[in-house]
Amino acid sequence: MSEGPAPAAAEGLYHERQRLELCAVHALNNVLQQRRFTQEAADEICKRLAPDARMNPHRSFLGTGNYDVNVIMAALHSLDFAAVWWDKRKFLEQLVLSQILGFIINVPSNVSLGFMSLPLRRKHWIAVRQVNGTYYNLDSKLKAPACIGGEGELRAFLQDVVSQSPCEVLLVVPRAVEEAGSWLSPE
Repeated sequence: MSEGPAPAAAEGLYHERQRLELCAVHALNNVLQQRRFTQEAADEICKRLAPDARMNPHRSFLGTGNYDVNVIMAALHSLDFAAVWWDKRKFLEQLVLSQILGFIINVPSNVSLGFMSLPLRRKHWIAVRQVNGTYYNLDSKLKAPACIGGEGELRAFLQDVVSQSPCEVLLVVPRAVEEAGSWLSPE
C-alpha cells in the first residue's frame, strides 16, 4: 500500500493523507513540506526512546502508529528543529510568526470504521504551515489542504482550536530560535 504522500496540485502544497494511525508522521512531513519521515523511521525513534521496553510506550502496541509527542520532538530534533509547547495561558498575539516554521497540534478526533462514526474520540496530530504568505491546515484527514489565510486568520484559527477542545499546540522552530526564545515577543 502506498504511503499516500502527494502534493496538492492546486496550491503546490505537499499534503500526505491519513493512513493507519500515522498522523504524527503525516503531520511532521506536512509541516516540513516534504517526505522526511516514514513509519519505519518513527518506529526506530521509538526503539531509541525506550530500548529495553517490551511494549513500547511511544506507539501503538498494534504497530500501526499512534506515536506520542516524544517521537515528534525527537524527529524534529534530528533535523535541527525544536517543538516548543505553547502555553495556552499566553496571548496568541505574542507569537512572532516570522520565527515559526509551523505548528503541530494535537486535537480530539472522532473514530470511524469506514463510513461509520463510532462514539469514541482519540487524539490526532495535525499540521499548520505558511506557504507563500498563506497559512494552511494540512490535516491528513482532509482531502486537500484547507486555506486558513493570513496572520490574523491564523491567530483566530489557533484561538478557536485552543478554546473549543482539549488540545496541545507545538510550535515548530529552528533550534537556534528555541534557544534564543525569539518565537515569543515580550509581554
